[in-house]
Amino acid sequence: MGRGLDALMGKSTLQNLSSSFGPQASRRESVPHVDEDGVIGAIASIGIDLIDANPFQPRKNFKDESLEELCQSIRIHGVITPITVRKTGDRYQLISGERRLRATKAAGLREIPAFIRMANDNESLEMALIENIQREDLNAIDVALSYQALMDAYKYNQDELGKRVGKSRSAVANFLRLLKLPAEVQLYLKDNKISMGHARCIAGVEGEENQLELAQAVIAKDLSVRQLEELSRKTGKKDERKPGKETRMELPAWCKDAQKSLSGKLQAKVNVKCGKKGKGCIVIDYASEEELQKIFGLLNE
Repeated sequence: MGRGLDALMGKSTLQNLSSSFGPQASRRESVPHVDEDGVIGAIASIGIDLIDANPFQPRKNFKDESLEELCQSIRIHGVITPITVRKTGDRYQLISGERRLRATKAAGLREIPAFIRMANDNESLEMALIENIQREDLNAIDVALSYQALMDAYKYNQDELGKRVGKSRSAVANFLRLLKLPAEVQLYLKDNKISMGHARCIAGVEGEENQLELAQAVIAKDLSVRQLEELSRKTGKKDERKPGKETRMELPAWCKDAQKSLSGKLQAKVNVKCGKKGKGCIVIDYASEEELQKIFGLLNE
């Protein structure tokens, strides 16, 4: 994945894409080569209405301003870099390039250049995730949710997942720890009100109330990570002196299994809280109206 399109298709192919798929290109239908195994590494101009969204897309937020800039560029120059799709029956499913696809739709074009490859769900998620990570602007929480979804769906441990996505086990572990933070703190991170360094420090502090207080202190006082570390040490000492502080009750195995299963199915963070006599509640986190509608769709399947 890290080699780029020139390694996959050759520089001469890439040099011809702009003229082949620009706004002045003819509206001919390109039919990729197909054999009994499916589509083989073809590049084609595909009708946008034949492309379905990637259900494993880890990136949830797209800035309207940058999307409009890309849209204006596509109106003038066309789509220079193809998106990547996979064949699913008579249709295609997006693997990577959602931002380009959205901008192309907004520009009023009916077709988009696409590199077609074979990929299962596992590979589709991995490629979508890796492409976004390489852009270095994917939100840390979305990365963490994608890592967790991949581990839940394919039973990877942290070492195996690290090898699949080109990260160390410790890096994977640091992302996954973010999902244990209170929802408010996760939102602060998604909104860039606190940094990844802040979030990692906060995740090392016991107690959701303490974690939330520290996050709010970072925002209110514009604390550096080093200042936060010092404050978190004082918070930890203060907690040790609190008599009779209740420890968080560990979920029973059946609750953990239910939480893991729901999280994998809904592609979202799910918290199951278990009370006495088998009673409890389920909390499902979502970051936008679009993500909530996606969750509703999965629940209704």
